[in-house]
Amino acid sequence: MYVLGLWDGHDCGAAIVKGSKVLVAVNEERFTKRKLEVGFPVNSIKCCLDYLNLKPAEIHHIAINTSDVAKTLTRYLPSIKKKYYLFRRRKVKPRLVTLKREFKYKVTELPSTPLTQTLTKLYYKRELKKFGFRDFKLYLVDHHTAHAAAAAYTSGFDKALVITLDGVGDGLSGSVNVYSHGKLKRLSEIPARASLGIFFEQATNLLGMRELEDEGKVMALSDYSYRVPDSKNPLLSIFKVDGLSIKTKYSTWRRYRLLQEVAWRTPNEDFAYMVQRTLEINALKLFKNAIKKTGLRNVAWAGGIASNIKNNMRIRKESGLKRWFVFPHMGDGGLALGAALYINSKLNNISNYEFKHVFLGPEYSEQDIVKALKRHKWLRYKKVRDIARVAADAICNNEIVMWFQGRMEYGPRALGNRSILASAYSRDVKDRLNVQLKKRDWFQPFCPSVLAEDSKRLFEDVDQYDRFMTMGYMAREGIAKKIVAVLNVDNSARPQMLLDENPRYRKLLEYVKQKTGYGIVLNTSFNIHGYPIVNTPLDAIKSMKEGKAKYLAIGDYWVEARI
Repeated sequence: MYVLGLWDGHDCGAAIVKGSKVLVAVNEERFTKRKLEVGFPVNSIKCCLDYLNLKPAEIHHIAINTSDVAKTLTRYLPSIKKKYYLFRRRKVKPRLVTLKREFKYKVTELPSTPLTQTLTKLYYKRELKKFGFRDFKLYLVDHHTAHAAAAAYTSGFDKALVITLDGVGDGLSGSVNVYSHGKLKRLSEIPARASLGIFFEQATNLLGMRELEDEGKVMALSDYSYRVPDSKNPLLSIFKVDGLSIKTKYSTWRRYRLLQEVAWRTPNEDFAYMVQRTLEINALKLFKNAIKKTGLRNVAWAGGIASNIKNNMRIRKESGLKRWFVFPHMGDGGLALGAALYINSKLNNISNYEFKHVFLGPEYSEQDIVKALKRHKWLRYKKVRDIARVAADAICNNEIVMWFQGRMEYGPRALGNRSILASAYSRDVKDRLNVQLKKRDWFQPFCPSVLAEDSKRLFEDVDQYDRFMTMGYMAREGIAKKIVAVLNVDNSARPQMLLDENPRYRKLLEYVKQKTGYGIVLNTSFNIHGYPIVNTPLDAIKSMKEGKAKYLAIGDYWVEARI
């Protein structure tokens, strides 16, 4: 049977699972072109059904999640989330910011209730019937259960410790769970008030960046600090890890005021470091306590905090874990799939999925590609026998190549199907890519894709291969001077370690290795900064034009701009 999972909060989307396979999973932003879109995921549902050639009436099991007071309010008063979306993305002028922010923090901490659960189900039934769904059963899944299921069921572990940490959902900011014999058992809950995710979100806002979107910039900026001593970091007193939970003496609003005071008198880089340090110390202690308490050293985790690869690296190296797994769509954008996986386990007793890749979105035929190319007279294109070799040659000649292949990736990382590729060795190419195409902040690093067999030659402490760019590693001494385009200022990186999941992309890396000695390239997401990763051939061409890019490898076609 098919199980459809849905999520209508920020980074809303849909997913369909059947048996032990994830068939399709997408997020709404790829269709609306509004990053981290919020609302009922109409386009995502349509894409999932179309890809599988299904009609709504053929879906009889639908999993939804999160029914706290705040989410329920926005379902019945959609203007609230529309206004917050515009405010968060800085598309409107700030008005009464203080009052609105205080109200937001108080409301989002309120948990789910029987009333909000009923109202949430009524809302979804109404919207689904509009879409044409009939004779379906609706299942409501708790927010952190959906996160935990996503991490546990795709981890490959038979038994594991499962930890979720994010902003807030259903009155909680995290949970500690044990996964065993296909079942999840929750051991502890972390209250919304003590949210490390909201803490990091608040700091992001105070640094003049977009909350829920630019937290990675805070992490990157922290490496430019002079390393504030812990004795001079007042933020460390905010949280206290108590066994398997986290406590705080401050309300969310009082904490924001405290952060505001510290940020006012502290240079941005030092403030970012203090925030990052506070996160790492508390998350590490929680993981250590949980490993000691349960005796489980295989650990899987999810939630927005899991996107912080520096924090992940510290946990990997210092918590005492043996094997690890970070769910690749770790933030709330992964909740639709997590809910579907959880309900599939309840209905069909299936809780173990082979998860070698996240190419779970739509793909486009050669006919679709040629049709899109013909619409643009400023392009010159030809079909080539070996697109990977042509692209690799261009990359080794310090050219930037937009790379569009196969099914679109699910999640925030471009992993070789919707990527912009360049040499890992050229600082000049990196700067050109940043200024001309990506238009990102100067301190943000780019990431590498590397052949798995080369990863241990390039990076320290590679204990297992990370296919999904979810973990931080330090470059080996001597190598850092070579791969300058893909390292942060401290010589850390977030590599994708490629095995056999993407043959064409692997072939490109092998060609690069023949010319340079290592199978490594700079790989960044195929988008203009501030916009989602491209979906269609037309999206790719539009981004190529806006970024003034010269080369595009799309399917078997090598495309050059007439410039």
